[in-house]
Amino acid sequence: MNKVLQYIPEAQGEEFFYLEKICEQMDDPQMGQFSSVYRARRRDPQNVLILSVTGFFIPGLQRFYVDQLGWGIAYLLTGGFCLVGTIIDIMNHKELAFEYNQKIAEELVRMV
Repeated sequence: MNKVLQYIPEAQGEEFFYLEKICEQMDDPQMGQFSSVYRARRRDPQNVLILSVTGFFIPGLQRFYVDQLGWGIAYLLTGGFCLVGTIIDIMNHKELAFEYNQKIAEELVRMV
């Protein structure tokens, strides 16, 4: 069975292939340590989508959720760039989550 599926079953698509590539050299104890921290810090694309939709009322929440504080403040002050940025984030919610998760995975690989 694939290690990524065994330890991080919620990973799908691009995230799955990325994790498979960076975890191929890890043994089971390393993979267990990596997956427990990664799963705790990982951002689910569905949560990013929900926060993006709430951006029609409180712009920028999705950007704060993925640690893009500067963009979050800009969205908050400009009404999600007059809602255009919010609509774009709704369409690109998977990419926002993947970029954040990729950054977290790279940090954890250096630690493990």
